[in-house]
Amino acid sequence: MRRTSWRSVISVVAISAVTLTACGGEKKKDSGTASGGNTFKVGVLHSLSGTMAISEVTVKNSELMAIDEINAAGGVLGKKLEPVVEDGASDWPTFAEKAQKLIKKDKVATVFGGWTSASRKAMLPVFERNKALLWYPVQYEGLESSPYIYYTGATTNQQIIPGLDYLKEKGKKKIFLVGSDYVFPRTANKEIKAYAKANGMTILGEEYTPLGTTEYSTLVNKVVQAKPDAVFNTLNGDSNVAFFKQLKSVGATADTLPVMSVSIAEEEVKGIGVDNIAGQLVAWNYYQTTQGKTNDAFVKAFKAKYGADKVTSDPMEAGYNAVHLWAAAVKKAGTTEVEAVKKAAAGIALDLPEGLVTIDGDNHHMYKTARIGVIQKDGTIKEVWNSGKPIQPDPYLKGYPWAAGLS
Repeated sequence: MRRTSWRSVISVVAISAVTLTACGGEKKKDSGTASGGNTFKVGVLHSLSGTMAISEVTVKNSELMAIDEINAAGGVLGKKLEPVVEDGASDWPTFAEKAQKLIKKDKVATVFGGWTSASRKAMLPVFERNKALLWYPVQYEGLESSPYIYYTGATTNQQIIPGLDYLKEKGKKKIFLVGSDYVFPRTANKEIKAYAKANGMTILGEEYTPLGTTEYSTLVNKVVQAKPDAVFNTLNGDSNVAFFKQLKSVGATADTLPVMSVSIAEEEVKGIGVDNIAGQLVAWNYYQTTQGKTNDAFVKAFKAKYGADKVTSDPMEAGYNAVHLWAAAVKKAGTTEVEAVKKAAAGIALDLPEGLVTIDGDNHHMYKTARIGVIQKDGTIKEVWNSGKPIQPDPYLKGYPWAAGLS
């Protein structure tokens, strides 16, 4: 399996996010804040209703927990963070509208939000036009960077490619592609097809359904009749519930038809029902079971705040990370002024629940460790492979000859 080498970074601050917040902010007076008084307003923008709420509510919760942690430790630059929460309602134009409101009316210092690439694409011109900062917490298809977006989830070479490498190593050469019908799955599958062509794999089929689809019997029959070695799944939201239930109804199990998913984490497993998905594969950078004292403390704190039955997951951990990374950059800059924060953010590294995470100052993505997991019967995810160290983000896949022309 290909390993991407680690390189040295600037201004490495290898301490935990909790430790960092406990250090307190610099005593400089903020000269560029969009907020006044004793607080900095920050936006929290996720789908709290609609088909994506199954995934995004927990990300909102983790970001609010990070804000509470920072406030309990004294805030940033002597001010507390005041969250302004908005509902994107699983509707991409609504995300753009709410982003504009947060920036212009609420005058937030930054925004944490989004899930689908469609929501991010809708918000991108809003943030670029207003020269405001968005911290986007979810893995995505790559082939993008923006001077006003920080991508704290995985890009392609930190999730999709490791997932394909794992299937290849296990001898799974005939693949069926299933995805939701929007930008992330369609772009990801272009990348997967290019990878397959270069690596002796065959794509037997490629099917898309609208977000929110609940009828999968016809598609499942197509998949079963094609007799693939594995399915690569880029469905998002509650469509996964119907897809996996209907796979089970025709007798397809993880042993007879393995599925590699890149948008199903612990929260989605609960919604799908573990009996419908146990044994299946996922590719992420973090699991609730990821070992380390920082993650132990994170899981304990989340359950204490939201309930012992709640689970942690990769996207919500990346959302939590985003808040602490922004706070670290503001403390280093001594201001919330956007250009100063961007300059300060380059090279910042924190020991976060998933391990060491470092901001790449050139493309605003993170160095992250790739992890392949298997869903267990108790709903947790057991890690079965990891990259050994953080992978340098390569959103445009410049390091892969087979990807030439994709961007």
